[in-house]
Amino acid sequence: MTEALHLTPELVEDPVRGYAGLRARPGLGHAVLPGLSTPVRLLTRFDDVRAALTEPRLIRDRTSVPGGSDMPDPQAELLSQGMEGLPAEYVPYLSGHLALFDGDEHTRRRGPLTRAFTARRVSALRPFVEKTARDLIATLAEREQVDLLGEFAYPLSTAVICELVGVDSADQDRVRAWIRDFAYGDGSGIAEGLAGIVEYTKDLVARRRAEPTDDLVSALLADGGLSDDEIVSAFFLLINTGITPPALFLAHGVLALLDHPEQLRRLRAEPELLARAVPELLRYVTLVRIGATLYAAEDFEFAGTFLMKGEAVTVALFGADHDPAVYEAPERLDITREFGRGDGHLAFGHGPHHCIGAALGRVLTAVVFEELLVRRSAAPVLAVDRADVEFGHWPGDGFHLVRLPVTL
Repeated sequence: MTEALHLTPELVEDPVRGYAGLRARPGLGHAVLPGLSTPVRLLTRFDDVRAALTEPRLIRDRTSVPGGSDMPDPQAELLSQGMEGLPAEYVPYLSGHLALFDGDEHTRRRGPLTRAFTARRVSALRPFVEKTARDLIATLAEREQVDLLGEFAYPLSTAVICELVGVDSADQDRVRAWIRDFAYGDGSGIAEGLAGIVEYTKDLVARRRAEPTDDLVSALLADGGLSDDEIVSAFFLLINTGITPPALFLAHGVLALLDHPEQLRRLRAEPELLARAVPELLRYVTLVRIGATLYAAEDFEFAGTFLMKGEAVTVALFGADHDPAVYEAPERLDITREFGRGDGHLAFGHGPHHCIGAALGRVLTAVVFEELLVRRSAAPVLAVDRADVEFGHWPGDGFHLVRLPVTL
């Protein structure tokens, strides 16, 4: 094995220069992700990443690879860190994540969610998103300084998911508190948050079975494709992908525009550019820096490299979205950038595991940028020096904002 590149968080956050060494190597190089010790084949080139995400011989479920358990597994190391200290009876609801299944089992679990997550349901949420965003902005604008991440983006994305799933208004405050403990706290309340969400969702499923309404849980029960426990796991999927990533993206997207004031001025002067600005910001930020681990189901050659059965491969989505072979000046934020067909980026993934909530994410992003950055008489400004903006590092991934102090 060639010497693995030990990636620091700083390298992960520099998707052009940080991955230049790996891109220049013939085939696929080994890397050790920040906070981990297990090497993995890391794909950084756009075409390789797209191909890997649709390659049937690269799978998510390692247990379906006979004899592959002797190979190094960074995903197992990462999961062991994330589940340390959690009550054992609740761990299955986390390990039932859609990202860990393949083929027919993935289709069985994803199908009911896809059918319930309809364009009609997403479109119907837009007025709710607009009103919630406006109300939050109006309240926060009275303050001298606000945390755009913790006091705006998280409450907004949480409210939208609660509305989508069907959390009754009387229950939303306590459910939001559990979600915040689980997904966005300092770790001290994660077990309590997890237990609260599981028990509440079980009760919600029972209530919707007795009295259905026009919400996601009722739609999943009517579909009949998932067990009650699988619906609880689906709720966690929505928390993992529908609250924290969108909230962080909204904050990172605003920060990117504050870092590029000429782009922000142009967007405010030409609001019609919002349709291009949203996908460009999704590409530029690519909130999920590193994708899920894939495993070679057999010995085969991929991207000029011989992979052994059970060998771990993962994709640098952030690196792929800044590949100089695909994007002109990828390090530059350009809200006039035009993409070809499809998303034009890999921020939502690709292939069978393309993000279910991509349509909702686009609606949420477009509404927030319009309400926060375009419609208001003045744009937000940083309330601290740029060097004092606080970031934290997520193991196996990159830096993410801890808070974003602004004046509205």
